Amino acid sequence: MADDSRPDEGQNPEDEFRDMLRDILSGKSSIDPGQLAGAAGLPNDPASVAALMSQLQGALKGGGDGGINWDIALQQGQERAVTGQLSTTDAQRAELEQAFHIAALWLDDVINVAELTVVPRLMTRKEWVTATMPLWSQLSEPVATSISDSLTNVLTEQAPEELKGMLAGASQMMRSLGGTLFAMQLGQVVGQLASEVVSGGDIGIPLFGDQQAALLPQNVAEFGEGLDVPTDQVQIYLAVRELAHARLFRHSRWLRLHMISSITDFAHGISIDTERLESLAEGFDPSNPEELRDAMVNGSLIPPKSDAQLAALGRLETMLALVEGWVDVVTVEATSRLPRADAINETVKRRRASGGPAESAFATLVGLELRPRRLREAAAMWQAVTDAVGNEARDALWAHPDILPTSADLDDPQALVARLTSTAKGEPPILDDVDQALADLLRDDNPDRPHEA
Repeated sequence: MADDSRPDEGQNPEDEFRDMLRDILSGKSSIDPGQLAGAAGLPNDPASVAALMSQLQGALKGGGDGGINWDIALQQGQERAVTGQLSTTDAQRAELEQAFHIAALWLDDVINVAELTVVPRLMTRKEWVTATMPLWSQLSEPVATSISDSLTNVLTEQAPEELKGMLAGASQMMRSLGGTLFAMQLGQVVGQLASEVVSGGDIGIPLFGDQQAALLPQNVAEFGEGLDVPTDQVQIYLAVRELAHARLFRHSRWLRLHMISSITDFAHGISIDTERLESLAEGFDPSNPEELRDAMVNGSLIPPKSDAQLAALGRLETMLALVEGWVDVVTVEATSRLPRADAINETVKRRRASGGPAESAFATLVGLELRPRRLREAAAMWQAVTDAVGNEARDALWAHPDILPTSADLDDPQALVARLTSTAKGEPPILDDVDQALADLLRDDNPDRPHEA
């Protein structure tokens, strides 16, 4: 029997492609919409399938300009976050507000960083998704665009000869649909993160704007389950960590932009392994889309990093380690009054070492498997600096990126301590080899110094 659904000869390629996709979305094709939902990382249930079909049909109606509709990511993230979400009780609100108050007082004793002028927030999981999605979209856009473009090109090249003209003429629409699928996956990932993070600074990077600190009461309560630690001590400890993180980024105005720029610069340098994509396209089985979905989100499509990217990654890891190490040191000092602070601190370390929310977020969204591997060295360095020159001189190092400790200082913290203590005593600074050579050249009694005629 003839296939009456085949487009008429001479039809516009974009219209042909749209008709073909409409057949898929309306169930006239052999491809099950539930399989498409699986490829998008959605549960294969009627509600999720219906949501996917609605989003893709919307992309078809609009034609698409090849861009990514990040509103879809927000919607997906919010829907995922509300699954299992609990409202904040009046008792939790009162307890956590008190915890923030105590945390602020204790931090004032151990850091030389001004207080926040914005009241800390208590967020539901959905509110966390809403507040953080703009930054997630910004960080993931370079990779999303690269994957969408590469997938479109590869599928066009791998298509049967009779379909190549149709696919080439509808490339913008394909990119729009690819972007829709990526945005839906992003929303699912961020929605899942909302069930894991306990605070705004839990990821390591500053997800909110200036000065905003936040805790997620439901996740704070789940963090404390099974610890055999009084609830108020867990709340105060986590409030201290969150306030320390937020106050550091308020104190160092340059730090947030510097860190986010480092991540986006790295992401812009990412290319896609087209050979891997071609292999997936050649063997793609519509009834088993998980391999393609997993490849899109697990980083396997991203080839080994270039030397420039490795250098950028090293700088970023050092910066994250410096931030987290400083927060660790000041939190330990500020919470010394808590009888079970050591137990809570150990739980935080174990949680971080096992991967935690940061690793999955970076690996999925920007191709970075980012665990602050030098965190222990950074914390040891900050502790050595604190012991040698005190809290005020330690915190002054955050005033400008040029004076912030480097990776070399993590390797040899005693050299940094020696420089800082000599400066504090009014002695001439200890110079590295390059600075010493320049000083020797310019010294008046140096016979090699150029003099005026």
